[in-house]
Amino acid sequence: MAKELVFGHQSPDTDAICAAIEYAYLQNKLGYDVEAVALGTPNEETKFVLDYFGQEAPRVITEASPEVDSVMLVDHNEPQQSVSDIDKLTVTHVVDHHRIADFNTEKPVFYRAEPVGCVSTVLFEMFNEKNVEIPEKLAGLMLSAIISDTLLLKSPTTTDVDKKAVAELAKIANVDAEEYGIKMLKAGTNVDARSDKDLIDGDAKSFTMGGKAVRIDQINTVDLNDVLKRKEDLLKAMEEEAKAEGYDLFLVIATNVLDSNSEAIIYGEPKDAVEKAFNQKVSEDTIALPGVVSRKKQVVPQLTDVLD
Repeated sequence: MAKELVFGHQSPDTDAICAAIEYAYLQNKLGYDVEAVALGTPNEETKFVLDYFGQEAPRVITEASPEVDSVMLVDHNEPQQSVSDIDKLTVTHVVDHHRIADFNTEKPVFYRAEPVGCVSTVLFEMFNEKNVEIPEKLAGLMLSAIISDTLLLKSPTTTDVDKKAVAELAKIANVDAEEYGIKMLKAGTNVDARSDKDLIDGDAKSFTMGGKAVRIDQINTVDLNDVLKRKEDLLKAMEEEAKAEGYDLFLVIATNVLDSNSEAIIYGEPKDAVEKAFNQKVSEDTIALPGVVSRKKQVVPQLTDVLD
């Protein structure tokens, strides 16, 4: 059986990197020759997770076709979020929890997607279904990914399946989910140490909505002012990247992980679509997003509905 690579999306978050490690482990146990890789370096939160559980970070790639013919995707399916040469590769497996858009294959594909808070929750189910034991270290990665994606089970994307997974994984990983989760989330909120470019790209995803190229980034913080005080510099960086990459609309969403509120910095057009999507006014290139914490459930569908 030929070797395959498994990876999450570009600008990887904790779930994208941990899920690749988890799925590679499962697939290797099931007889596949699979290596977990990443499409970017781990962010500060993910570094905390990997260090805490003693897990080496996957190597970073920019292309896959020089190494393999086939790949497996986790935590994404849209080609613009994937490896740069995805059009040269055969996708054999996908495990995801997002919308399905612009995705097609020439050959039959294994596709598992569920509307849960985190793809590691789906993988937790798959381990149990295949009767593959989850080691302590891997349980720690799964737990961390779910905490990250659901903001410690406070996000509206959280389901009972996520809650059950967190309870069981915390036991296997031998940690207190609440105590560990707060430490982990705070580890990823030191924005002062990050460059403008890193902030606008750190957790960014690209989407096509109504023929518009839309880029949406999310920054977790414990104080929105830590991000907003850099608005002018961030707007300059967003403008440069939008012009270079052809984005029509660029949103950088700052999210307070403690009180579950957000505010977005906006570059490009149509800004009136953003106002309509969130029933709020854009003022000086920012818009208040009270109660918004989930890009997947509270931002992408709303913008898509307006732009389409």
